[in-house]
Amino acid sequence: MDKVSKNKTVQQHGPLGFIFFVAWIGALVYFVNQASGFWAVILAFLKACVWPAFLLYHILQALRV
Repeated sequence: MDKVSKNKTVQQHGPLGFIFFVAWIGALVYFVNQASGFWAVILAFLKACVWPAFLLYHILQALRV
């Protein structure tokens, strides 16, 4: 019988994920503090989810890429 080796690759992105999570919490708190009403809080949650895309867009626009 041939022995089949099962190699396992582990990528550790924990610290970077934690930084992104803390940034998301910060954005959520910022947008919720500006909200008044139920639907404004829902919109604040959605804004907190997509703010990195807008940030990257404006950075690339400033770099004229």
